[in-house]
Amino acid sequence: MSAYTDTAATACCTEATAATSVTAAEPLPVLGRDVTVPLVTGGEVAYAALDYAASAPALQRVWDDVAAYAPYYGSVHRGAGYLSQLSTDLFEQSRATVAGFLDCRSSDQVIFTRSTTDSLNLLARALPADCRVFVFETEHHASLLPWGDAQVTYLDAPRTPAEAVATLERALADREPGEGPALVCVTGASNVTGEIWPVKELAAAAHAHGARIVLDAAQLAPHHAVSVQDLDVDWVAFSGHKLYAPFGSGVLAGRADWLQQADPYLAGGGASRKVARREDGGVDVEWHTTAARHEAGSPNVIGVYAIASACRTLTEAGFDTLVAREQQLIDTVRAGLADVPEVRILSLFGDDAPRVGVISFVVDGWNSSHFAAALSAEYGIGVRDGLFCAHPLVRTLLGGESQEPGECGAPEAAPGERSLNAIRVSFGAGTPDEHVDRFVRAVRELVADGAKWQYRTEDGRCVPAV
Repeated sequence: MSAYTDTAATACCTEATAATSVTAAEPLPVLGRDVTVPLVTGGEVAYAALDYAASAPALQRVWDDVAAYAPYYGSVHRGAGYLSQLSTDLFEQSRATVAGFLDCRSSDQVIFTRSTTDSLNLLARALPADCRVFVFETEHHASLLPWGDAQVTYLDAPRTPAEAVATLERALADREPGEGPALVCVTGASNVTGEIWPVKELAAAAHAHGARIVLDAAQLAPHHAVSVQDLDVDWVAFSGHKLYAPFGSGVLAGRADWLQQADPYLAGGGASRKVARREDGGVDVEWHTTAARHEAGSPNVIGVYAIASACRTLTEAGFDTLVAREQQLIDTVRAGLADVPEVRILSLFGDDAPRVGVISFVVDGWNSSHFAAALSAEYGIGVRDGLFCAHPLVRTLLGGESQEPGECGAPEAAPGERSLNAIRVSFGAGTPDEHVDRFVRAVRELVADGAKWQYRTEDGRCVPAV
């Protein structure tokens, strides 16, 4: 940070940090923890946000840091004014913070995007023309779909981590001698099962066969430390809105060569270093070779600073402590669901696989949308139902093709029959014990006694009848 802006930047940032220091043994303070919601059966209850895998609530520290900076907000890069220079310094300092959070190599670039999906689409645009992509069918659609005209090999769902490595090795070994570059895309933790994938072993297999690898860390980074160097991945992507920083930013970090050689992801101001008219009426453009090459337009400095704040907060809280506490919540939920015979937890790798706080399940005789609606309307619990933007994986776990859910209240599947969709509960560093205890109790009561309210179908979803 320049001497010119150092004093003000310190003033706008340290006050909020000091006011929201946390003890990692307790849930990290998040926004919404005091929100109450009405129940259809009468009264109100504190809302239990158990849909972290979709979007985690903002950390209080992040909110306070952003609020403290907001009066100093200015345009990023090239502005001569004091606030512009301060904002530029904060933006680039945030880039360094993210690089440290991910333990990047000194030669890596950190590019700020809108989300994990945006990051992977950016990388897809930067692939060499003859690049071949390998991706497991178990990926989120953000990893399955962005590869455009590349030759894509979709790998079958493995049933053990070792099988995942062996499947990838066989696929890479089948490439023709002298075949062009290859890229492997793999998730760090499943957004459906929560299971952690053997990323380090997959990276070693990829590199042994001359391929590169990108890690979709959208579900891993909020729960576990991610080291680019230790995992030996070439790129990593994640979203701010899953990292307790829901302000519209994401990250793609990793090797610079393919990114520098590719045309800018977006053409416009900021990506261009020099533009000149030609005599024939056209223009010549010289693009930046830094991260700015793929950051055209006015940067989202608020979103970027929020991500950096979240990175600092999680690092200071200590991932070892956060992981240990989250594991207790995982054990509580899994043990509670296991006590209900009608409930089946979905898994690829089995009960003993390491996992983050993401658990999907089906309930015999229940329409998944109906069950989720009852959890919300009667218990104040927010979960998710459906296929979770991972249709091939959920269909594999459910044993066949999914279908549109039936009318609300109608059984989704008779006992022992295949369910059509699933229910997902997810949690993290900001989740109080009471929320998971209430969830387990609610599941038991709904299965034993049924819903207390009548529900109807509206736009394909179950909602309370009144």
